[in-house]
Amino acid sequence: MNASEVIRAVRDLPSLPAVVNELLATMEQEDVDTQALAAKITRDQALTAKTLRLANSSFYGLPSKVTSIQQAVAVLGFHSIRTLVTACSLTGSFSAAGSRDFDFPAFWRHAIATAAAARVLAPHARLNPETAFTAGLLHDLGTLVLVTRFPDAYRQVRAHQRQHDCPSAPAQQAVFGLDHAAVGSALAAHWKFPAAIQAAVAEHHRIDDPGKPLTLSGLIALANVLAHALDLAGVENEQVPPLAEPLWRAFALDDAGWERVFGATEQLFHDMSQTLTT
Repeated sequence: MNASEVIRAVRDLPSLPAVVNELLATMEQEDVDTQALAAKITRDQALTAKTLRLANSSFYGLPSKVTSIQQAVAVLGFHSIRTLVTACSLTGSFSAAGSRDFDFPAFWRHAIATAAAARVLAPHARLNPETAFTAGLLHDLGTLVLVTRFPDAYRQVRAHQRQHDCPSAPAQQAVFGLDHAAVGSALAAHWKFPAAIQAAVAEHHRIDDPGKPLTLSGLIALANVLAHALDLAGVENEQVPPLAEPLWRAFALDDAGWERVFGATEQLFHDMSQTLTT
């Protein structure tokens, strides 16, 4: 098994639904016909139903129920709806068939928890919350490429982890010649996510230079740590990655501020996971 085989497998993956591709194209456009895109979303009944369930969750706290995508766009804004539609599509993009020894529900719980933490933290870093949520949801998706496309080789990864008592990334590197962050970044590029999201997925195990402004990559790195620390995935013997103190200090929050971040993250996770994992 080598890295080039893995990258070829990424390029052979199917594209996201056409409406999601159109939505992703708008992330770097200024002139967008939001009503036309909303009308296209409504043609996918399952996607519409999930998106409306999310829009009506307690996190958004809307005073009355939203009953159409057009109304959701008017109330929450096009950027929020684009994020929710993309999230609904991503969580349905991989089948668990053939990978029975991998805990898919726990994987998605962690991905949603990281996305929630990233969205809550983003305003404190002066970064876009919707972009942060999407990057958080994508950050570990490379693991699903490895698990679903190379199930036999991924069993070697699990064996390597047990033998060396190490996290998944170095074990993936040993077996495949690259880790899930590199694979996930290649997938984000294949699916035409913006460059900042591709970089954040690639670098979410690296630490930002403390002397430079906080980047989306640093934000996702911290969100990943918080998701593990809050144990929202419900994994036994959860391993929390190390956290660099400069990254923690970059947010300049006091204890009460962090408590609010933790509470808001748990609330958003609860709302999102109820819809995205069912």
